[in-house]
Amino acid sequence: MIKTKLALLVLLFILLSFSISSSAEMINGAGATFPYPLYSSWAAAYNKATGIKVNYQSIGSGGGIRQITERTVHFGASDMALKPEEIEKSKLLQFPAVIGGVVPIVNIPGVSSNALVLDGTTMCEIFLGEIKQWNDPKIKALNPKLNLPAKPITVVHRSDGSGTTAIFTHYLSSACKKWANNVGYGTSVSWKTGLGGKGNEGVANYVKRTPYSIGYVEFAYAKQNKLSVAILKNSAGQIVAPDFESFAEAAASAHLDAKNHFYAWMTNAPGKKAWPITGATYILLAREKNDVNKSVIKFFDWAFQNGDNTAKKLDYVPLPKNLKDKIRTYWKSYIK
Repeated sequence: MIKTKLALLVLLFILLSFSISSSAEMINGAGATFPYPLYSSWAAAYNKATGIKVNYQSIGSGGGIRQITERTVHFGASDMALKPEEIEKSKLLQFPAVIGGVVPIVNIPGVSSNALVLDGTTMCEIFLGEIKQWNDPKIKALNPKLNLPAKPITVVHRSDGSGTTAIFTHYLSSACKKWANNVGYGTSVSWKTGLGGKGNEGVANYVKRTPYSIGYVEFAYAKQNKLSVAILKNSAGQIVAPDFESFAEAAASAHLDAKNHFYAWMTNAPGKKAWPITGATYILLAREKNDVNKSVIKFFDWAFQNGDNTAKKLDYVPLPKNLKDKIRTYWKSYIK
């Protein structure tokens, strides 16, 4: 009888140990849709290399901020960097993971991708509902060779809390005083016109189904789904297309400082080739979760060492080496 009880206790201990070990082999994160294609690829490669699973739920930056603030995930992800005072108040850590771009997508029959040119003023007034027709004189002035239709514009925006929205509306705020004064920027804003879609896929689906519409999505998503993209006149007055080089030039002007938990914006950046709607996407950690944080940073450190080529293939800009080194020093100062 004693031997049987002993055997049961040993079995229970083994099962419990296995359960604890198994849970330690799973890292759970949630947040921004912007980096989802990349984090998914990194996670698959990391699992193959280490056996550790990284489960990342693409729920939007607002959800990522909320879940890490409530301590229901191991890491949150947001395309809107939190201000240093917000990081301190919520007892979080924050660092960038990769850089990418947001692009306007359009559905104008007869107009191909990269053919329509817009600028900060026209984008602002379209999304305010002030420019209502595709053949408006302000759009025609930027596109003298395009046969633009006398059709009403349907605006599509995100309905969920979104870092893509934060980057897009920060661009509009920096390029247009009317937008800054009447709407502002953030993961959610009070839109003046248009339809709301959930996630990149929701916005894309509305635009694809609705002739004469315009929306915005993350660039890798637009490229992978072969969506029609508008190009932009940047702050230097140059017409630029979204690509690796134009994102990299915008990122080069950003001042990312560990003392401010790397808080920075890259929208409307200077530079002749700079894409004006560029942004970093960030990882958020609960400061007190030391052991969990060690597992999370092992994953991102592995990605920093092994994931640059994957990032480039998916049209993201990997962080430069000096910034990765700054982030590693930042980790060491908080995670023991």
